[in-house]
Amino acid sequence: MNGLASGNWLTAERLRAYSLILLALAVLALTGLFATSKGLNDYQNRPLGTDFSNVYAAGKYVLEGKPAAPFSPPLQHKKEQEIFGEKTPFYGWHYPPIFLFLAAALASFPYLAALAVWQVSTLALYLWSIRAILPRAEIWLPALAFPAVLVNIAHGHNGFLTAALIGGGLFLLGRKPIAAGILFGLLIYKPQFGVLIPLALAAGGYWRAFLAASATVIALCAATYFAFGPGVWEAFRESMTFTREIVLEKGDTGFHKIQSVFSTVRLIGGPVTLAYATQAVVFAIVAVCLVWLWRGPAAFALKAAALIAGSMLATPYLLDYDLMIAAPAIAFLAAHGLAKGFAPYEKSALAFVFIAPLLTRTLAELTFVPLGLFAIILLFGIVMRRAAQDAATFRHTASI
Repeated sequence: MNGLASGNWLTAERLRAYSLILLALAVLALTGLFATSKGLNDYQNRPLGTDFSNVYAAGKYVLEGKPAAPFSPPLQHKKEQEIFGEKTPFYGWHYPPIFLFLAAALASFPYLAALAVWQVSTLALYLWSIRAILPRAEIWLPALAFPAVLVNIAHGHNGFLTAALIGGGLFLLGRKPIAAGILFGLLIYKPQFGVLIPLALAAGGYWRAFLAASATVIALCAATYFAFGPGVWEAFRESMTFTREIVLEKGDTGFHKIQSVFSTVRLIGGPVTLAYATQAVVFAIVAVCLVWLWRGPAAFALKAAALIAGSMLATPYLLDYDLMIAAPAIAFLAAHGLAKGFAPYEKSALAFVFIAPLLTRTLAELTFVPLGLFAIILLFGIVMRRAAQDAATFRHTASI
């Protein structure tokens, strides 16, 4: 227990060794995936990069002049089957219309080239954000070895982009608030992770970033309206019923894949009403904590880490590949610990959060234990504990 409390077991040498092992396993897994593939599909007849297939199919519809089609599940599935074969599973399109711009640009390439461009470019943005938050040469290896990186690559997903936008926005907030606001505004493509950002910006008095984010969102929505017409927004609105009822409430995606409070209640057999009520309580608690934290004198790194972890806790729809967003939170808290010293159990807790994405889907499927959710709760908890301790120290010093 003393070793867990001090974190002395996690030396620089061990971190490097563990990261190399995880990275080697990831390379072997991806090599095996591509080696056993046939054409555009893997050994299970799923598109390589699975979920990226819905982005590519949606982009093809845009290039054909049918931007509203991806929001129709039958039409979206039809396009995926045209591209990848009749046995292709359905990968739904659940994004706001603004993401259609990027989807169309990617769909102008052949599929495997588009997948490579998407993953490499967004991976580079993610690595830039982590290196900016924690400017140490040795950060590259653990940033690449973070198990959520493997999960994200295997699914061809957007976790790299989301992590880069929220991590980069928070890094730039005190330096270039307008640029930070633009990055926050771009998160509208995945709005469930941006709900608490305006609240934190307002509580902290970052009004230039707040206005820049708002202007970015308005500009993107207006551009979508003029490019694709009002019908695309109506199609999106109608598709949200399918997303809510089938994907979220009935768990068509698989409750074991979703690491949220809502899905945990559903995973263990709880009714939808209880799941919504529990999620609402958690959202309210997180929001109150963030307002207190961002209005106070705590170090900015703690505010940033808490906002990221809180944004993950606040949404009912958090897939295991979305745990990529924990990377900048880990980086902010690690940077703070390296500068100010780590509190008891902090280093060990960060190691647990780091490894959780590797195991969470399988463990939840076999045991109904959502390890990813527990990791995010732990992350939020240790940040808030550290902030409360710092606040008490600040009050004590001010009173002397």
